[in-house]
Amino acid sequence: MAAEMKKLARKDSETKVEAAKKASANLRGTIAEVLASDQPAFEHDDMQLMKFHGIYQQEDRDARGFARLTGITKPTWFMIRVKVPGGVLTAEQYLQLDAIADEVTHNHSLRVTTRQNIQYHGVLKTTLKHAMQRANEVLIEALCGCGDVARNVMASPAPFTDPGHAAARGMAQELSNALCPVTNAYHEIWLDGKKVGGPEEEPIYGDSYLPRKFKVGIGTVEDNSVDVYSQDVGLIAVIEDGELTAVNVVIGGGFGMTHKKVNTYARLATPLGSVKPDEVVETVATIAALHRDYGDRTDRRHARLKYVVEENGIDAVREEFERRVSFDLQPWVEIPDVGHQDYLGTHEQGDGQYFHGVYVDNGRIVDVDECRMKSAFRDIVQRYSPTVVLTPNQNVLFGDLDDEALKGVKKILASYLVADADDLTSVKRGSMACPALPTCGQALTESERVMPGVLSAIEGEFLRVGLADVPITVRMTGCPNGCARPYSADIGLVGHKPGHYDIFLGGRIAGDRMPELFAVNVKRDEVAVSLRPVIEAWRDQREGDEEFGDYFRRQFGPSEIRDVLSGDRDDPLQEQVLTALTVSA
Repeated sequence: MAAEMKKLARKDSETKVEAAKKASANLRGTIAEVLASDQPAFEHDDMQLMKFHGIYQQEDRDARGFARLTGITKPTWFMIRVKVPGGVLTAEQYLQLDAIADEVTHNHSLRVTTRQNIQYHGVLKTTLKHAMQRANEVLIEALCGCGDVARNVMASPAPFTDPGHAAARGMAQELSNALCPVTNAYHEIWLDGKKVGGPEEEPIYGDSYLPRKFKVGIGTVEDNSVDVYSQDVGLIAVIEDGELTAVNVVIGGGFGMTHKKVNTYARLATPLGSVKPDEVVETVATIAALHRDYGDRTDRRHARLKYVVEENGIDAVREEFERRVSFDLQPWVEIPDVGHQDYLGTHEQGDGQYFHGVYVDNGRIVDVDECRMKSAFRDIVQRYSPTVVLTPNQNVLFGDLDDEALKGVKKILASYLVADADDLTSVKRGSMACPALPTCGQALTESERVMPGVLSAIEGEFLRVGLADVPITVRMTGCPNGCARPYSADIGLVGHKPGHYDIFLGGRIAGDRMPELFAVNVKRDEVAVSLRPVIEAWRDQREGDEEFGDYFRRQFGPSEIRDVLSGDRDDPLQEQVLTALTVSA
């Protein structure tokens, strides 16, 4: 018999956030009162509760120096993140989201996130309610955009029309509905809904909700662009002869960590078993309940499901899961290694129509200089009413296009100078960055704003050796929380301090392997130079079509990733790697 599951705890008392959730009257707090007042910002408890409503209270960090010098403080900013299960939007919904960006944001942009939803930056307190109500007009809400609940449910984005792929994508909406809190607080506060008297029972979350966020992603064997192994619950759809026959389940993934905090680390999810398609909702709800019951509520940095799985062991977690569900968990279905697709360019849907994927630089849909991407997308949707799908790579697919519409879409993109996928290197296509400064309060340094320059330098190194078109992932974050998923990338750049990054090498595009820490605290302008010896060695020592991450791991072998990421090993690999490269040369 497996050991009894233990609740994780590091201190004697619960955190302030836990206290705020319990006292919130099911996520109400005093949000409505402060929203209606002249108070410029929300206090701690309400700030935490606002996240459940899809809102982060932020500031323009670029203005801090000016404020210190002049004593003039700029207004508090807010970020709104709306929920888009599976990234799927109707034409009407997309146009409404586009209009909201013009109405409430400081730069009129929409930002596609790495979880396939949309967020707005630089929103003022006076326009928060307007934005929520405008989104609701087309049945979009921000509830569960953030907070200690199930976040936006991801799915492989390609709108293939065979029953198997359609069913896999449909699970995203089904799970989103099942995992949504039942509290009426969101509708009362933002949509002027009728107040509900008495306690509201949360069947999944309870009165304290989850210890931390809970992420779910649905992939397929051929496409792991959702990075199922980075999810709290990853679901791999097994599709045979066009039908969804089973779903493999992995649990306990997560990339958030804290520099030099040894009990935090990035972790790939562990296989649990397989379930039938009609058992998926119960499966995920049960795993969420395990997180609720056993997660650490005394240390938010140690509160993710991955620590429950790692510290109890998968066998104990599996036994507790099987005790709670109404069905028999099945063995893992043997499948080939998962693949990865970006779906850029034109593809057949399977019903005689097409979808066309467009690269969006770091997910930012905006008109900049000659490239008027936001205007181009609006023009396309107004003219052809396509289905719009946001991808895990922060790109956009336009679906349900006939021959004439496809030609028109390509013509519009060209007229607005939006880059064609065929003109991009693989280095560019496989890149992502988080927003970081000036809006994110967690950012230690820049990410989105400097990624074009850093990526251009890295791209130059790959071009110089003639390998810029080999599939590769390059991902940057402004802090170690890993929002752009650097801990599964071929090249991961993680903010260390202002202007400096830790470099991780050796993940791979399939998303099923973690990288090694290669160099610590590297200046931004020296990142590409630091990579040069490894890139050159890859060119000279590559075996067949070997990809960059595969070469690095073959040449230098696996190590205890946990020790590397937690700081238990003082010396990164750089000196070892450079020595080995010199010898091999």
